[in-house]
Amino acid sequence: MTDVGLAPRLSIVTLGVANVQKARAFYESLGWQASAVSQEEIVFFQLSGVVLALFQRNALADDANVSPAGDGFRGVTLAHNVESEAEVDAALAHA
Repeated sequence: MTDVGLAPRLSIVTLGVANVQKARAFYESLGWQASAVSQEEIVFFQLSGVVLALFQRNALADDANVSPAGDGFRGVTLAHNVESEAEVDAALAHA
């Protein structure tokens, strides 16, 4: 546990891809099964303890509030989900 009481964990890895359906087909060709909550614009694969999400790269940049052309954006985001808004506030205060 960290000093803010949050166990370190990775909840979601989101890849920004040029074509969501082509990327989905690639992972499904590996035998991975897309989650039933997947949609046309975002696909989720439940892995062992973490979710892999596929999202259109420009939409992911927009969601992250950064430019897709920026040098700092590589088309990947990591998520750490917590149980409550209070835990979000504590984590952000700690960061």
